[in-house]
Amino acid sequence: MKQSHIIILIIVIILVTKLIAAGVILNQKKFGKLPSGKRLERIEKSPNYHNGKFTNLQPTKLIISSGSLFGAILNVLFGKHDDLRPDSTIEAIKTDLHNVNSDEDFFIWFGHSSYLLQINAKKYLIDPVFFDASPFSFINTPFKGSNIYKPDDMPDIDYLIITHDHWDHLDYKTVMQLKGRIKHIICPLGVGEHFEYWGFNSQQIIEMDWNEYADLDCNITINCLPARHFSGRGLKSNRTLWASFMLQTPGFNVFIGGDGGYGKQFSQIGKQFPSINLAILENGQYNMNWKYVHSLPKYLKQEIIDLNAQQIITVHHSKYSLAPHPWYEPLNNEKELLHDSVNISIPIIGEIILLNSQKH
Repeated sequence: MKQSHIIILIIVIILVTKLIAAGVILNQKKFGKLPSGKRLERIEKSPNYHNGKFTNLQPTKLIISSGSLFGAILNVLFGKHDDLRPDSTIEAIKTDLHNVNSDEDFFIWFGHSSYLLQINAKKYLIDPVFFDASPFSFINTPFKGSNIYKPDDMPDIDYLIITHDHWDHLDYKTVMQLKGRIKHIICPLGVGEHFEYWGFNSQQIIEMDWNEYADLDCNITINCLPARHFSGRGLKSNRTLWASFMLQTPGFNVFIGGDGGYGKQFSQIGKQFPSINLAILENGQYNMNWKYVHSLPKYLKQEIIDLNAQQIITVHHSKYSLAPHPWYEPLNNEKELLHDSVNISIPIIGEIILLNSQKH
């Protein structure tokens, strides 16, 4: 055999091996499943679905530089950046969540975008990630001290709310360990496919498109609202929807911002819901390179003005390093808002923040 043929054969073998390895990896249960069947038929009728993908309300480039998303991720993981991770242990409190007062309304943050709300004795767990924020455990490991909460620490959950299916918001291992203690799942259109693939009952899943709502028990309404972001757990993106939510309970309304860049959706939501008691907003993992899909600090104050919320809490920080800014910068952003007389609560992980709701 000629030398050139041998080289070609070796290259082919390497490529085939890589493809087989990629196929094995992507077929792991944790990657979930793309929508199909009746769910896909429903998706294809959505006004937010065009040419085989969900789209944002306004033109949105994922990466504004000449590079790719993969290149941007590599830069964060292996580029030279200062203070991406803290040198010391993150401050946190271990609260006994199984014995919290059911008469109190509160917010408890678990780092990044994971938090628990209790309002009118109903418990809402949002985007719980208690293990890995990526498909591989050696990437995006949590900051020391930030991962003191695990699924066993959670109480029984009335409503699990998932804003989108990115790995740092939907963790397979976490939801599987919570499986027997979740009554209902609320998620954007298409995300329910993952849960059904993982063995959850379809009757548990409340799946919505933007501007749809569902009436829950005890005079509670959940509204699925736009966000400016993207989605995906594997090689194909935007086959599932991303969203923010407005939780309307008797006497207290909470805006659950999820992930997303600044856009016209904030003023629209503020006008649609003129009485927002608490807004939980993204603050972290931002960069000029992806400024349209993650909110930059300079837009945070404008989001607050647009929403006109009475109280602010920020999340999406202090647990993982997913962007090349110093780990402590989001905390400084919060302190600047305090200086601007914004009514912002700045909890540490595990701290109970009481909410001033009016019981009915």
